Amino acid sequence: MVPMISLFWAVLLAAGLVFVVSSVVWMVLPHHKTDFKGLPDEQAVLDALGEVPPGAYDFPHVASWDEAKTPEMKARFEKGPVGFFTVAPGAPNMGKNLATWFVYCLVVSWIVCYVATRTLQPGAEYLLVFQITCTVAWAAYGLSAVSDSVWFSRPWSQTFKLLFDALLYGLVTGGAFGWLWPS
Repeated sequence: MVPMISLFWAVLLAAGLVFVVSSVVWMVLPHHKTDFKGLPDEQAVLDALGEVPPGAYDFPHVASWDEAKTPEMKARFEKGPVGFFTVAPGAPNMGKNLATWFVYCLVVSWIVCYVATRTLQPGAEYLLVFQITCTVAWAAYGLSAVSDSVWFSRPWSQTFKLLFDALLYGLVTGGAFGWLWPS
């Protein structure tokens, strides 16, 4: 078995590479530019919402499954609109968000490291290390987007873009681990 500490630099490199690649994906590549749309008559909607505390919301809101079965609630769902939204606590804090993203990248890289050190031997071939670590990283970075499409109506086009991004993150993670795998 490979000790996890022997892959410290691979974990750090993989997290750093994902951080850089994700920055390029979101700031340079055009494929996420159409992910979000403005509301029709946005100011009127914001005025109607008033001061909504930060949190996750759904509408129409159902407090219990019994309430969901009532004719009134069924009519509200049929009439629409039906939706989900998140209210943030204020303006985005890019420094905090980027730091949190990097910590997340480190966590994913440590999970990849854990799986790899439990399944691969010292001296494993580059391609095998790459395949295992790339797959685990891709799953960790991408598959949560699928459940958002299934349960919260995220457009599937966004999910496929996020899965593509996750593939890029998986590829650089696999490359880092394959390169630095102990012989």
